[in-house]
Amino acid sequence: MTVPAAPTTTGPMHPLRRALTLWGALIALMWLLLIIDWVTPGRLIDYGVHPRTLDGLLPGVLAMPFLHVGIAHLFANSVPLAILGTVTALRDWKGMWTALAVTLVVSGLGVWLVSPAYTVTVGASGIVFGLFGYLLGRGVFLRKIADLLIALLVVAAYGSMIWGVFPSVPQVSWQGHLFGFAAGVGTAFLTARARTIAAATGAGA
Repeated sequence: MTVPAAPTTTGPMHPLRRALTLWGALIALMWLLLIIDWVTPGRLIDYGVHPRTLDGLLPGVLAMPFLHVGIAHLFANSVPLAILGTVTALRDWKGMWTALAVTLVVSGLGVWLVSPAYTVTVGASGIVFGLFGYLLGRGVFLRKIADLLIALLVVAAYGSMIWGVFPSVPQVSWQGHLFGFAAGVGTAFLTARARTIAAATGAGA
């Protein structure tokens, strides 16, 4: 007997589902590493950034965002990371990857260069501040109504975060916050400039 085959869906993933899948997986990895750090005798946070030491540069810069010192630390980063990451992915998928990569490297290098010696820095807050800066920068530099509205909403929800770029709370890496935020804003500026040049070149062709 012949029966109709079940319909198949081979189209691209819905943008919201794609964004939630990505950031859900990244945050789940952070929680998994925290659990592993609890149940194993080694200290994964030792793989974070150790300022101005060769061993603390790599893998420290790459590992820093994925390692946390406890539940409160990770939870404080998970919520804004999920929200800001999802919004950024929905606005500009490719731009999000650029902002993520630049922020990871710049915030990690900033911590490595200017944090106090004989310390170790871990946590995803540099990425959080990078996404925050990127969304604000998109609203300012792209000058689109939707991006400006999103920027205003981001400021309303997370505007107090800006104080995190100043050395105010002991044991909080303001260096990672500052360099992450600057990297996000800078990425937004360069992205907007590249699009302006591309549009002008296309118009004149």
